[in-house]
Amino acid sequence: MNRRPTLLAALALTATAALTLSACGSDDDSPSKGSDEIAGADTGGGKSASPSPSAAAPTDRPKIELPPDLKLTFEGGETGDPVKDAILADSAERMRAVDAAITGTDPKGEALAFYNTGKALEAALSWVAQFEEAGATMTGEARYYDRKVTLKNKDSATLVFCADESKGFSKDKKTNKIHKTPVTKNSYVLYNTRLDKNAEGVWQTSQIISTRGAAQCQP
Repeated sequence: MNRRPTLLAALALTATAALTLSACGSDDDSPSKGSDEIAGADTGGGKSASPSPSAAAPTDRPKIELPPDLKLTFEGGETGDPVKDAILADSAERMRAVDAAITGTDPKGEALAFYNTGKALEAALSWVAQFEEAGATMTGEARYYDRKVTLKNKDSATLVFCADESKGFSKDKKTNKIHKTPVTKNSYVLYNTRLDKNAEGVWQTSQIISTRGAAQCQP
């Protein structure tokens, strides 16, 4: 039985998760449950900052490239605290790594495994596999803002942030048809993540939970 049309339809309903993998490590955003797309990603105020390597980062970090039709913007990348800045940078690379695996620019998932661990890695791999089975990829934009780091100890931290996912969509690989969905309050998502520093000094995401329609993320 060919499940591809059903899966593709489900992915179209959860286009926001397509860009940011909101399903990773959470139960509220699986493709079967559906969600809204993402609009106005990259249109909010504040100066955008590209992820920068952390001070203690190893020199052999995987290079992550995304297709030209996919843009991720991360605001507030510099706090003045080198540890917090490293966490923000590695979290941003984690989001880019997942999208690179889905869009095929990192077919082996090297960056995906580099920046994810534990439950977050398991969920990310499962999510990438669902896109592959559906013959779908992603396109559009997403903006991440109000990123706040809390250090738990020298090797563990939490990072809470919002995402404007109103301009992110799933796209059929064969036909290039973009599956657009309307912008609603659920296009804005609150992410609560945990990161743990490994022996190489990389802050890997180990858990991620999303809450769609969170009041604090609404424009």
